[in-house]
Amino acid sequence: MSGRRLTWLLVIVLIVASAITIVIPNNPVQTALLGRSLAPIQGLDLQGGLRVLLEADVPAGQALTPEQMDAARGVVERRVNGLGVAEPLVQVQGDRRIVVEIPGITNPDAAIATLQQTGLLEFVIIPSGQLPPAEGSTILTFCPNPVAIDCGNPSQLPPAATTAITDTTATQPTYVTLMTGAALTNANVDTTSGTVAISFQLGSQGTTLFATHTTSNVGNYLAIVLDKTVISAPVINSPITGGTGLISGQFDLESANRLALQLKYGSLPVPLKVAQQSEVGPTLGQDSIRRSEIAGIIGLSAVILFMMLYYRLPGVIAAIALGFYAVITFALFVIIPVTLTLPGIAGFILSVGVAVDANILIFERMKEELRGGRSLRAAVDTGFGRAWPSIRDSNVSTLITCTILWFFGSAFGASLVQGFALTLALGVAVSLFTAILVTRTLMHLILDNIDFSERHAWFGI
Repeated sequence: MSGRRLTWLLVIVLIVASAITIVIPNNPVQTALLGRSLAPIQGLDLQGGLRVLLEADVPAGQALTPEQMDAARGVVERRVNGLGVAEPLVQVQGDRRIVVEIPGITNPDAAIATLQQTGLLEFVIIPSGQLPPAEGSTILTFCPNPVAIDCGNPSQLPPAATTAITDTTATQPTYVTLMTGAALTNANVDTTSGTVAISFQLGSQGTTLFATHTTSNVGNYLAIVLDKTVISAPVINSPITGGTGLISGQFDLESANRLALQLKYGSLPVPLKVAQQSEVGPTLGQDSIRRSEIAGIIGLSAVILFMMLYYRLPGVIAAIALGFYAVITFALFVIIPVTLTLPGIAGFILSVGVAVDANILIFERMKEELRGGRSLRAAVDTGFGRAWPSIRDSNVSTLITCTILWFFGSAFGASLVQGFALTLALGVAVSLFTAILVTRTLMHLILDNIDFSERHAWFGI
C-alpha cells in the first residue's frame, strides 16, 4: 500500500474513532476531556415544548417598521435564552409577527407571560408629603423633556393598560417619571433578607440621577411602576449613591424571576399578544423517534443487502463505508450542535440514499472498465476517476437546493424546513468523503493484500 493511501487510512481511522467517542453517551473519554457528556439536542417535535405565534398588539392601520420588529425579536430572544432552555427559535414572520419555539419548557403559562409583557419599568417621583398610589393600581406617568433616561413611549402600552389610564384621567394625577428600566445594567432575584425581591444595578448616568434624587428626597416615596401598574412604593430612608438597589413587592420566586428577566433584557418596543399557541407533548416525540429508528434500520438494512448481493465485495466495502458515514454524520450533529427534528431525521435518511448513489456510480463505472479488459487495480482507479464528475455535479445540485430551502425556512419562520435542509446538507458533504476517500482507500487496502485478478465474480462480473 502506497504511503499516500496509508496516510489516508490513518486519517480515516482517527476520524471514525473520534466520531465513535462522540456518539457513545456517558463514556469516560468525554468526561475526562470535556467534564461532561455530549448528547444530541432534540427539537420541539421530539422532546415536546411550546410553540407561540406573537403578534404586534397595535391598531390594524398602524405601520410597523422592520427595525421595530427586529428589536422586539431581539428582546424576546434574550428573554427566552434567560429561561435556560436549549436551542430555542425566535424569528420574525411577516411584518408584525414573531414565531417562538421553546423545546423542553415545563411551565408554558409563565413562559408566555415573560415573552409578551411589555416590561416598561419606571421609577416614578411621588411629590413631597404625598402618599403613594396603592400597589396594583394603574397610574398616569409623564416623561420630562429633555429626558435624562429614556422614559419610553406611552403609545407602546397594551390596549388594556391604555384604556385603564384613559378612564382614570379625570380623577388621578399625572406623576413624573425619574427614569426607566433603560437605566439598569443588571437585575437578579434576591432572597438574602428572607423575602423575595429584585436587586438591580444602574449604569453611570442612572447612578448619578438616582443619587441626586434620593439625596434631596429623604423621607419621600418613590414608586416603582411596571407597564403603568404600581408594584411597590418604598420610602427613601437614606441617599442611594452606589448605583444599586432593591425592588420589593408581593413577589414569589416565579414572578420575581420573570420580572428580573424583563428588566435585564429590556422592554419591548412593540406590545405583543399571543395569536396562536400550541403545546407538543413528549409522548408524541418518543413515538416519532421510535418509528424513525425502525424506518431507518429497515431502510439501511435493505440498502446494504442489495449492495452486497449485487456488487459483492465492493458492496461489502460500501456497507462498511456507510457505517462510517452514519457515525461521522451523527457526530457532527452532536458537535455543531444540530437540533434534531422529524424533518431533520428525514433529511439524514435521505442523505443515506445520496451516499449509496455515489457508490453505485463508482461501481458501475468500475464494472465497465473490467468488461473492457482493464486490470483490476486500473479499473478501480479509472472507475473512481470517471464517476467523480457525476458525483460532484449531483451533490452540488443537492447542496444548492439545501441552501435555497434554508433561506426559505429562515425568511418564513419554517424551522422544520431549515432542519431538513441542514441535516441533508451535512449528510451530502460527509457522503462525498466516505464515497470517494473511505471506499477507495478500503478497496485498495484489500486489493494490495489479496490477488483478485482472476476472481472478477467477486466484483459482480
